[in-house]
Amino acid sequence: MTKHLGVKGLLAAAVAMALSLPAVAGGALQAAARFDVSGLQDGGSYDRFIVSYRDGSTQAVQRGAAVQSVGAAIDRAGLNAAARMPGNTPPKTVAASYQRKLAAGADLIRTSRKLGRAEAAALIEQIAADPAVAYVEPDLLWHAVRDIRASDLLAPATFTPNDTYYAKYQWNLKTPDGAATVSGAANWGGSNVNNAWDLADGSGIVIAVLDTGITSHVDVDTSLADAGYDFITDAFVSGREQDGRVPGGWDLGDWTTTEPWLSECTDAANPPEDSSWHGTHVASTSGAELTNNGAGMAGIAHGAKVLPVRVLGHCGGYNSDINDAIVWAAGGSVDGVPANTHPARVINLSLGGSGSCTASSSAAKAIDKARALGAVVVVAAGNSNKDAAGYSPASCPGAIAVAASGVTSKRAYYSNYGSTVKIAAPGGGVYANDGSSGAQANDGFIWQALNSGKTTPVANDSNYGGMAGTSQATPHVSGIVALVQGARLAAHLPLLGPDEVLDVLQSTAMAPKVAPPDNRPIGAGIVDAAAAVAKAVAGGGDEPGEPDPAIVLGNGLALAGQSGKAGANTVYKLEVPAGALGLSLRTSGGQGDVTLYVKQGAPASAGSYDFKSAHSGNNESVVITRPAAGTWYLTVTGESVWSGVTVLGNFTAPR
Repeated sequence: MTKHLGVKGLLAAAVAMALSLPAVAGGALQAAARFDVSGLQDGGSYDRFIVSYRDGSTQAVQRGAAVQSVGAAIDRAGLNAAARMPGNTPPKTVAASYQRKLAAGADLIRTSRKLGRAEAAALIEQIAADPAVAYVEPDLLWHAVRDIRASDLLAPATFTPNDTYYAKYQWNLKTPDGAATVSGAANWGGSNVNNAWDLADGSGIVIAVLDTGITSHVDVDTSLADAGYDFITDAFVSGREQDGRVPGGWDLGDWTTTEPWLSECTDAANPPEDSSWHGTHVASTSGAELTNNGAGMAGIAHGAKVLPVRVLGHCGGYNSDINDAIVWAAGGSVDGVPANTHPARVINLSLGGSGSCTASSSAAKAIDKARALGAVVVVAAGNSNKDAAGYSPASCPGAIAVAASGVTSKRAYYSNYGSTVKIAAPGGGVYANDGSSGAQANDGFIWQALNSGKTTPVANDSNYGGMAGTSQATPHVSGIVALVQGARLAAHLPLLGPDEVLDVLQSTAMAPKVAPPDNRPIGAGIVDAAAAVAKAVAGGGDEPGEPDPAIVLGNGLALAGQSGKAGANTVYKLEVPAGALGLSLRTSGGQGDVTLYVKQGAPASAGSYDFKSAHSGNNESVVITRPAAGTWYLTVTGESVWSGVTVLGNFTAPR
């Protein structure tokens, strides 16, 4: 990001004036609750601001009023006063322009030039002084959590059959029973995925990976790559020729070794780097890696589908774009973007940046919308060896923040910690026995597919590599959540809500053999995939639950290959939130003849239904323009033996 010279004394006076405005802002404590400047950094530059206006205010519905309000705040902050001083040529005036309405309801406003930290803080506080403003924050560039790359000397050299790299390299998926790894360490840090595979593979679940996108690879399932979306609006960040979002979740590269990114994005703390292919590695861990196919590595929820969503490019990604992508990934509506035809039940965010996240933050509101749509949001705690409470989205309410542990079960030396961390998972300790220095060890990394391109991707690559970080711990939890929910689907049990999922993960977590210090907590322990899946299938609580007779549908998630006998009923159900529009319940394809009965609140039948569709064959549909909130049941009755039928329920989620 561009650096600017120090701000003159005039601006310092404006900041002091802004801090002394309790009468305008409604009291110091109230004002502080209405803005956030914790993510601003010395040497940073900022020209995008997310403003939430109060319901009923003119600014909330009129763009011109919002821009005028910010323009007045610019003047109050003194940002144009220096430009009017004699001898200041050319003048560096600041103007505001409207960008767009965000999916969570806030407005994105941009200034005509970048502001330094003090300038941005002064402006934010003056925007918050407007009584029509509920909350204001900078639109920060978030980044993929900076991982540690394994030495090429440790990497696998050739393909071998039946995923035999799994045996040598993937300690992280195995039982933590002390068995020796290839490096000779006792494995006490595995996540017990191998035993969970006896019960589930994630079938029927979509995992959305919001990251750099995905690359084509001979050992990676990219079947939903075209169904994904590139949410990066800024051409400088996306690397495309023009601003704007485009279809497809493909990774175009995020290198910073050439201009214009070399000058704008690198410094002593952020050296130039080749493309990371971070999203490919993360997606592969969660489940995209083809498994039991005679090649390469294994993925956790390999029966699930991974939906890649590109939100990170050159120099990172703006949280305004990321927050829109969170809502879209869960099936919510985003202006100017087609509806997501594969709504996710799990959203993986191996990214973040400095700054706290409260319930008023735009990220928290986006996560809240995704949770309301049934998605579990899993985020990286961060790699700064600090309290995760100072990082976002790791500290967002409703997010499952994940710390990283190593093969010994010890907290990785780089991993963030603290009360906002919910659970730990294998992220790799880098060095032998999870030390903080020394020689890199094979079992110090998480190994998955990568791309060998330095800038743009190599097509259909066959490269693999190791990474260590909370970025790698996070997809372990995302993949295990998909295993949990997939097992529920297979058992004809209703999907668990986000809080229920967290309870299952935490109540079955393993206590680390190397306990963290009391002042460095990492949540409930290390995630145990097999125990979590077993408990979820038993009901997800302390006592086994009764199977629900209705098969759960996800919004927009087609269930193919359904079948039944003549005269028999098969019941499905779909949870519809308040404010949803255009509920569509359909059957299609296959052989035989069915009739469709629909009812809200209770299972439908031929003798009790709200809507009915009866035609020759299997193509039946019921559409409700403004459905009531709650559970909608659809009963498929066989007029003859039927098979190969697809059942689909979908609605337009409320904004």
